[in-house]
Amino acid sequence: MDLNFLIEVIKNRKVNDDNKSYTSSLFRKGLQECCKKFGEESVEVIIAALEKKESNLKEEVADLMYHLLVLLEVSDVDFDEVLQILKNRMNQSGLDEKSSRFKK
Repeated sequence: MDLNFLIEVIKNRKVNDDNKSYTSSLFRKGLQECCKKFGEESVEVIIAALEKKESNLKEEVADLMYHLLVLLEVSDVDFDEVLQILKNRMNQSGLDEKSSRFKK
């Protein structure tokens, strides 16, 4: 699976409302529903990890990643900008970077 392809499909569902599309239905319901679904999937990932069910964990992580991308799109946040932040953080220790966020 090409992540960029999935992002483009999600962007397309945002602008081309399709009554048969789950993604389009999330956009119709708005930010609050997208946040709710992301939260639910986060909890399901944690539960699957704690239960040490690898196949279930993989399924739940896939759901979480999908809902993260939808949440970013409904919030008009470009995924590439998120990746750039991660790239920038690679230039310093994780502990230093994390502490610098709280000093601002």
